[in-house]
Formats: sequence, structure tokens, C-alpha cells
Amino acid sequence: MLTLSSTERHSRVDWLMLCALMGLMAIGVLFVYSATMANESAALIAWYNQPWFRQVVWYGVGLGALISICLVDYRILARWSLVAYWGIILLLILVLLPGIGADRFGARRWIDLGPFSLQPSEFAKLAFILAMGNFLSRPMDELKSVRVFWQALGMVALPFLLVMKEPDLGSALILLPVSLTMLFVAGVPPRYIATLIGASGVLVGLILIDVLLAPPKWQIKLEDYQKRRLLVYFGLEGVPRDATPQQRAEARRQQRNYSYNVDQALISVGSGGLTGKGWRQGTQNALGYLPRAVAHNDFIFSVIAEEKGFMGSVTVVVLYSVLLFTGIRIAGQARDRLGKLLAVGVVTMLFSHVFINIGMNIRIMPVTGVPLPLLSYGGSSVLSSLIAVGILQNISIHRRS
Repeated sequence: MLTLSSTERHSRVDWLMLCALMGLMAIGVLFVYSATMANESAALIAWYNQPWFRQVVWYGVGLGALISICLVDYRILARWSLVAYWGIILLLILVLLPGIGADRFGARRWIDLGPFSLQPSEFAKLAFILAMGNFLSRPMDELKSVRVFWQALGMVALPFLLVMKEPDLGSALILLPVSLTMLFVAGVPPRYIATLIGASGVLVGLILIDVLLAPPKWQIKLEDYQKRRLLVYFGLEGVPRDATPQQRAEARRQQRNYSYNVDQALISVGSGGLTGKGWRQGTQNALGYLPRAVAHNDFIFSVIAEEKGFMGSVTVVVLYSVLLFTGIRIAGQARDRLGKLLAVGVVTMLFSHVFINIGMNIRIMPVTGVPLPLLSYGGSSVLSSLIAVGILQNISIHRRS
């Protein structure tokens, strides 16, 4: 294995990607501050306990992890991918155990470590990408084997089912486009992928029909909040056809309550106009119409759109586009199939996060709790996103070793 000098590493760093990264982090700090400091009582909290400062700390830790990853050739990282994969599977099992996993809002997704909480599902995506990339970077002839294809599906199914059990539907769904894209780029026969997509589409369709239209006693069991989100997204009341007028009126009232967050997020986006109301001047956020519990994480894009308008929204989208397209370029320049697969997996993961989260804010996607990379508040999300960018930079730095 060739060792790169510091000068060679410096020359192969993708500086355009890093500029976009720094821009997104600066926006993240500004608008997490805006979203959380709108309430006067927030100023009473010590500065080192405020979300915006914690976000800065996580940015620093994440950048340290990014730099550390860049110092080791990604092929060496791939050799340890199965260790990372089974380690994260163990954490996904532990988080489901009472006394270890913290139960919040009806979900058990976090391990409370005192000063901070660890969300294993965020890191499960990275461990899966490393393991799947290493698994698929085998000779092309082996990829035509049905056995190899089913083994790859097993690698997807195990973390998918464990994350669904938490439940964390958003993180589980991210694994599907990532795995399909990596299978396609690896060279798995298209008929296998087409069959998988077709079967998945039929299954999702049957589940939606069952949940939304079937009588309650025949429905697949979902968490109440998951069913409510689907009903809100499709504009259904969720009452039987023979319901009384009083039952229908009550269902409409409940639907308005359930859709409150989404409606206020959409109002925030639309009220920003071209240039917005100004930083920390957003009335939806300041007056509490956009609930403060979600304004700085799931709906941070709505805060940006209200305060900086269409131009601010476009700026965010452009920065993400730069990040993603430089990632695609790195995949094209990778020196081997392993590097290409890892880069494609990371880009697909980041794109899925951005598409789903912004889609939630403008109501073209149901609410699933998927964070906006680098902008949404949360240590696990920030650290996972920066490690993902570190993998891309690693592939760029070692592309000619």
C-alpha cells in the first residue's frame, strides 16, 4: 500500500465539496440559533447548554472524525466493514432492550449516555454502505449468482427490520434506495433488481391499501402516529363508511390536529416570499405556530425559507447540489469498484435525506422524521453526515494510490 505525503493529500482534497460543507454548517448554526432562541425563556439557559452551541461542538467532533478517516485508505476501512456492520447490529438490538434504549415519543431509538444520546440507526446506514460495498466489490461473474444476490438482500433486511422495530420508518426506508443503487452500479443482473423493485412496489401498495382502506380489524398493525401520518398525507379521515356525522366531524377535527405541524411548516415556506422576513424575524417560528419542539430539527428548512425566502431556499439547494455532484464526480474518478460503490452509496444516502426532508416541509412527502443533513439539530445526524463526507474525501484523496 502506497503512503501519501501531506502535499499529495492536500492536492487531492475536493475543495469545492469542502466549501459547500462549510456553507451548510454555517447556515446550520445560524438557523438552529434562530429556531431555538425565538422563545425568551431560552435565553435563561446557560450558553453551553443551548442547542446552537451543542451543534457547534458536534460540528467540531464531526470534522475531527472526517479528517481522521481521510488519513486511512478506504480499502483498509473496508477490511473492517463486517466488524462495523455486526457492531451496529448489536447496538440496534441493545437499543430495543428496556433499561438500555431510551423511550421517547413512543419510540426506542436512542441510547442515553449522560451528556448526549446515541442514535444507532444513523450510523447503521454508514456501516451498511461499507459492508455492502465490500461485499459487492467481488468479481463480476460472482455477482450473477442468485446466492450472492440473496446474501446481499439479507444484509439489507437485518438492519432494516431492526430499525423498523424501534420504530424508525424514515431511517429504515433510506436503506432501500441505497441498496438498490449499489446493486445496480455493482453490475448485479438487471432482472434481479427489476424483480426486487416490482415486488417491493406491490408490497408497499398492498400495505397502503390495507392501512388506509381496509376495516380496522383486518389492518396491518402500525404505530398510531405512523397511521396518522399516512392519513394526513393522503387527506383521509380514517373512519368507516357507515360512520355517523358526529364520528366524521370528530375525525376531521383530529385530522386538523394531526396535520398542524405540516400545515404550519408549509405556511412558513410560503410566507417567506422572495427574500424572506429576515434572520430571527420569522413570525411562524417566533410566535410558536411552528412548534418549537420540531422547528430546529425536522422543520429547519421551513425556518430558513420563512426568514430568507426563496433565495435562501435556493442557496441551501445549491449547496446540497454541489455536495452531491462532487460526490458523483468522485465516484466516477475512483480507482476501483470498491471506491465507486462506497461513493455511490454515500451520495444516494445524502440525496435521500435531502429529498425526503425538504419534501416533508413542502408536503410532497409524508412526515417520517428524517433529518436534513448538517442543518437539522442532532449530534448523531451531524456526526454521521460528516463521516459520510469523510468517506467521499478519502476516495478522492486515494484515487491514484
